[in-house]
This record gives sequence, structure tokens and C-alpha cells, in this order.
Amino acid sequence: MVVRWIATVVAFLIVAFIGIVGFNFEGQAAGNSWALAAALALVVAFGVYAGIEYAQTGGFASISSQFDMRTLALMPVAIAINIILGAAVANALKIPIYLDSIGTILVGALAGPIPGALTGFVANLIWQYIIPPPFQGAVAAPFAIVAAVIGLMAGLFARAGWLRPRPDRPIGELAVGGLVALAVVAGLAWYAYARFYGTTFEFFNPDNTNVVFTILGWLIALLFIGFIVGMLALLFVRRDLTVAYVTIGGVLTGAVAALVSAPISANLFSGVTGAGTDFLVAAFRQAGSDIQTATFQQGLLSDPVDKLVTFFVVYLVLSAMARRTKARFPQGDRLLEGGDSPADGEGEWRGAPA
Repeated sequence: MVVRWIATVVAFLIVAFIGIVGFNFEGQAAGNSWALAAALALVVAFGVYAGIEYAQTGGFASISSQFDMRTLALMPVAIAINIILGAAVANALKIPIYLDSIGTILVGALAGPIPGALTGFVANLIWQYIIPPPFQGAVAAPFAIVAAVIGLMAGLFARAGWLRPRPDRPIGELAVGGLVALAVVAGLAWYAYARFYGTTFEFFNPDNTNVVFTILGWLIALLFIGFIVGMLALLFVRRDLTVAYVTIGGVLTGAVAALVSAPISANLFSGVTGAGTDFLVAAFRQAGSDIQTATFQQGLLSDPVDKLVTFFVVYLVLSAMARRTKARFPQGDRLLEGGDSPADGEGEWRGAPA
């Protein structure tokens, strides 16, 4: 399994590098060129993974086991969730996050890293090239590879059992995990507020005039309230130690997403993508950072906050799902209390040869 993933990453990087050198990355064609290069690199990388698995096992069990009918039915719904929430945040709200990967992380958690990556990648392509205004994402396609990385990481974290409930834990364990989670959440919230707002807090975008986005904005506000209440309930009522795992998983995913997205934003768009986070790039530039540093600083602020909220929302959704429903998905056994995890001796996905 490790050999497959190493070879896959190396193949992707080689093809992506060739694409960067060979395609046109100037002017308006830059975004389309990068989206095409990333798509080709992803296809080649997937082919390498599948080829090595076939050479090792004589089949494609670890891939096919992640794509059952439930997964295929969930993926279009997840893509729609990404686009609707992502467009609503960009148009209706004045907050330094995106909320455009809830569907991606949900698929990654329930089905596995490959469906999660595919959902994120395809969602961004559809968002820019197929969805009409006002929901269209003008610069979504070049960031499709970032969405794929998010889905991949979500699937791997769920595979490792990080999204499996751990309720009624001893006070000692819960105190350590809870303090870590609350400290990270409070620290990121305070830093985001200080950098993005300064002294005046604005949740809704005053320039929004579209009633559809206004309604969606209020629904997202309720989502944030649910996130806060749900997190506190999990921590103090259910005494669920997974709160700490979800916090760390979200922040790590956000950090990696920032590393991948910052060069794209800086080199293709000079840090201006039309999102609410453009204000942060401008603020860091005004403070003396060059465009590369400013986009990276913006990503390290926005992405961990965004993925932290997104991971918690997905975990709340998973917690509300019936145990039987979760268990029917390819990776559902990793999401159940007391379910399988690598520590339980399982080295591969369910249905794949060890």
C-alpha cells in the first residue's frame, strides 16, 4: 500500500511539472492550462496506482471496494452541496472561509480517499465550466487539485479511525483532548477575527443583493450555530474524545491545502480570486509581504479555520446518521463506535486483500 501511494505521488508531480513547463500559463488562459495539467497528472497518477495494485494483487480490490452504488449516488449530492455552499459563502457572507468541501469530506469519510479526491476534483471543474451564474465559480477549476487533496486526506483520516466516536471517556483523557480542541478553535477564531475584521465584525456581505444568497447566508449562519452547539455538546455532554481528533485532522488538512493552493493563487491570479479572503492577501501585502508570502499567510489563516469548521460539520452529520446507514458504505465500519481501525489489525480497506 505504501509503495502504491509513493509511486502515485511521484507520478503526479512529474506529470504536473511537465504540464507547467509545456502549457501556456499567461493571461486568461493560465487557469484553464493549470486545470488541464492537473487533470492529466491526476489521471496518470491514478493509472500508476491501479497498475501497481494489479501487479501486486492481480486485481483492483482496494479501488473497486470504495465505489459501490451508495458511493456513486452520494457523489452528485456532495458535489451539489459543495457548489451551493461555496457560492453562498463567496457571495453572501464576509468571512475568511469557503465551506466548499463539506460534500468532499463526507464522501471521503464514508467511501474512502479515492472517491473523496474524485468528488472534490470533479466538483471544482463542474463549478467553473458547467454551472451558470450566479453560482458559477470563476476560478474554481485551477484549485480542483486542492479539492482532491482535501478529499484524499479526509478519506485517510477516516480510514485511520479519526472520525470514529469515542464517547464517555475518562475525565483525564477528555480534559487533555478537550483543552487541545478548545485552545485550537479559540486561537484560530481570535486570530482570524483580528486579521480579517480588526475592530468591526461583519458576517453578512453588505454588497450582496441576491435574495437567494441572502437566504442561503442565513442558513449558513444557522449551520455555524449548530457547529458551536454540537461541538460543545460532544465535548461536555457525550464526553466524546473524537473532538480532539477532528480538530487536529481539520487543521492538518487546512495546512496542507494552504501549501498546495498558495502557489496557484499567487502565480495564476496574483492572490486575487474574487473570494472574501482577497482582503487578507491585501492586508498581508500592505504589511510588507510579497505576493507569494501573502497568499501563503492567507492560506495558513483561512484554510485551517475553514477545514476545522468543515470537519466538525461532517462529524456532526455522521453522528446524526443511523449506525446501519453508515455501516453500508465502503468505509462505514471505520466510522462506528468500536469499529475497525488499523489498530485492530486491519491493514487494507474492507474487501481488499491484505
